Amino acid sequence: MRLSPRSVLLLKVVFHFIGLVPIAYLLLLVLNDQAGGDPVQFIIHYTGMGTINAVVATLLISPLAKQLKLAALMQTRRLVGLYAFVYGLLHIAAFVSFDLLFAWSFLLEEIIKRPYIMVGTAGFVILLLLAVTSPKFMMRKLGRRWQKLHNAIYLLAILAPVHFYWSVKSEIIEPSIYIGVFIFLLGYRAVTRGWFAKKPHPKAVNSTTNASPSPNHASRSAGTSGR
Repeated sequence: MRLSPRSVLLLKVVFHFIGLVPIAYLLLLVLNDQAGGDPVQFIIHYTGMGTINAVVATLLISPLAKQLKLAALMQTRRLVGLYAFVYGLLHIAAFVSFDLLFAWSFLLEEIIKRPYIMVGTAGFVILLLLAVTSPKFMMRKLGRRWQKLHNAIYLLAILAPVHFYWSVKSEIIEPSIYIGVFIFLLGYRAVTRGWFAKKPHPKAVNSTTNASPSPNHASRSAGTSGR
């Protein structure tokens, strides 16, 4: 099944809608004083969940495109990935502004003192690098290094659920579900792409190639022996 350019455009519009509506809804809740008893923590958690959901969606696009045989679906992956960065930026901005009140020295202490903040910061740095290098001109400029850099999303797929799990105090069911989802997504890629498949050693390949005579050499040898 092939998607027309118009269908891809409509799909991107739908993804923009899915990405922007929750932000508008959060703003509406805050303005109407309906963000719970602790609005600061509510905003931080809300934007954090938006980040992790967007990362899941980004990793889902490739398997769905293959299973549904919709190669054009891959054209939406960058868009969804950028929304992961947007939510991550809102998440860390809410933490720094509302929770720490822009106390940058205290932020450094928090990163060192609390492992889940250190993991979350590392995850945001990855999101930042992926967002900055997402334009096509950066892809051309970086060449082969671009793909190596963007493989960091698989490291992000480990850091994000770990950050979520460590950040909660008692309720671990939801973060455990996300850990399972990320394990499935990474496991799927490991199997389909042969991440752990044993590759033949270069020396063994060379020795096999050298040991196997070419057809011309074999025919000449056979002709000589026949004489």
